[in-house]
Amino acid sequence: MILPTRTPFAPSPRPDRRRRPRRTLAAAFAAVLALAAGSAPAERADRNKPVNVEADSMQYDDLKQVNTFVGNVTMVKGTIVIRADRLVIRQDPEGYQYGTAYGSPATFRQKREGVDQFIVGVGQQLDYDGKTETVRFRQRASLKRLEGERVTDEVHGNVIVYDSRAEFFSVESGGPASATAENPGGRVRVVIQPRTTEAPEPAAVPLKPSERTAPAQK
Repeated sequence: MILPTRTPFAPSPRPDRRRRPRRTLAAAFAAVLALAAGSAPAERADRNKPVNVEADSMQYDDLKQVNTFVGNVTMVKGTIVIRADRLVIRQDPEGYQYGTAYGSPATFRQKREGVDQFIVGVGQQLDYDGKTETVRFRQRASLKRLEGERVTDEVHGNVIVYDSRAEFFSVESGGPASATAENPGGRVRVVIQPRTTEAPEPAAVPLKPSERTAPAQK
């Protein structure tokens, strides 16, 4: 299923806390993650890069402008890399691409602008919207921020929506049915690692030969 286009920065009505506690909680987690993620956005050049796909087989529907790739699928668009068992891609008249990836799990990876950091996510289904530059991770989903190979922040839930332009996350839980080994309760779970603020240790002072002369022999 391809998600409909949305306006990414449109204000939304204030939620009724008595009726929608889960969404309020998810928004609070999203705000925490947005602050933890820092100010570097996703790689801006990705939006103008072509989509390259490799798979074991492909079917193309010219009437609907839909490509279906099956078997060891890898999609690359700039620094974006999606891997899945099956991938369905369509393109609208404006030239924007929309993709739905299925896997056990399907994976997503994208570099952040100007820093050695990556956003890495997994889910049983990934919905990619090239127009709004959002990714929706569904079913046993997780999203992590990496500095090199070190995990700095991570979030788990049943549905995670990542807005790469605004660097904003929203998360919804799925209860016990969405439990995983990393998140056995199936609830929204966030891990934010502390930032390193300690000053580096001073460099070791190299040993020098003594300038004192040996005492005279008697």
